[in-house]
Amino acid sequence: MKSFFPLMAAAALAGCAASPPLAGDNPSDPGRLPAAHVAVKVPGLGPCHDAADRTLYLSPDQPANILVHGCRGSAGRFRSLAEVLAFHGQQTVCFGYDDRDSLMLSSGQLARAVDQLAGHLETPQITVIGHSMGGLIARKALVADRPDPVRKPDLDLRLVTVSAPFAGIASARMCAVTALRLATLGLNDLACWLISGDNWYEITHASEFIRQPGQLAPQVRSHLKVVTDERNTCRRRDAAGRCLEDDYIFSLAEQRYPPVTEAPDTTDVEVAAGHVEIVGESGVTPDKLIAVLQQQGIVLPTPPERRSAFDKLLARLYAP
Repeated sequence: MKSFFPLMAAAALAGCAASPPLAGDNPSDPGRLPAAHVAVKVPGLGPCHDAADRTLYLSPDQPANILVHGCRGSAGRFRSLAEVLAFHGQQTVCFGYDDRDSLMLSSGQLARAVDQLAGHLETPQITVIGHSMGGLIARKALVADRPDPVRKPDLDLRLVTVSAPFAGIASARMCAVTALRLATLGLNDLACWLISGDNWYEITHASEFIRQPGQLAPQVRSHLKVVTDERNTCRRRDAAGRCLEDDYIFSLAEQRYPPVTEAPDTTDVEVAAGHVEIVGESGVTPDKLIAVLQQQGIVLPTPPERRSAFDKLLARLYAP
C-alpha cells in the first residue's frame, strides 16, 4: 500500500496543466471594443485578471463572452485571450471557480451567472468558452436536464469547448474501479479525494456526470467542440532541442464521447496542438485557436488595415 498514494497522485495530476497568467499590467489595446456604460456585480464572474475587485464594466447593447479556465487555472490565465477579443470589439468576462469543488456545483454556479449576466444585456447574446475541465463545466451548465438550468427564455447562447475530456480522464480511471475501492476499504476513495477534491469521481469514465452528459438547453444554438491532437507536442525544450516537458494531457479518445460529439448542432474540429499551446502561454501565440474561432464566426475577422496592429498586440501579450 505504500506505493499506492504516489501512484494515484501522479495519475490524477496528469489531468491538470497550469500556466502563469499572461499580459502583465500592460493596458489593453481597445481595438473596436465599445465603451462600457454600466458597472455590475455578478457572483462567479469578473474581469479576466486576478485583482480583488470583481466589478464588471459592460456595454449592455453588445453581446458578451464568458471564458472558463481549466484545472489549476484562474481568471488571469485568460487575460490575453480577453484582450484578443477586445481588439475585435468583443467584450469578455471570466468565470472563476474552485477546481476542487464538485463539477455539478461549479456548473450550477456558471448557469446562474449566465442568467444574471443576461439580465444586464439588452439583447442577451452570450458565448461561453471553456478550456479543459472548464469545457466540462461549461457544457454541463448549459444542458436542459439539470436541477438548476439556465432559465432566461430569450437567451441566445453559443458554446465553445477546447480540449475538454468528455469521455472522462483516463489517468483517474483507478478511482472508478469498484474492486479496488472495496479492497482498499475506502483508502482509494480518500486518495482520489485528497488529489482532486469533490470532483474526484465525476471526472472518471464511470461517473453519471460523464456517462449522461445531457442534451443542450434550447437556448443553445451551437456547440463548437475544438479537439486537440496533443501527440508529439512539447512545452519546454533544452538548448539542444530535446523536449523536457511535453504538452500532452488528454488523448483524442478522452476528448471524444459519442453522446457529446454527435449531439445536434455540435461541430467537432480537430487541431494538432498541445493542451496549453492551444490557448497560448508565454512564448506561444494561440494562432491555431484564433484561426478556428474566426473560421467558425466566434471571433470577428481581423480587418486587413488592423492586421499589423493585431500582430504587435499578440507579440506583446505572448512575449516569452
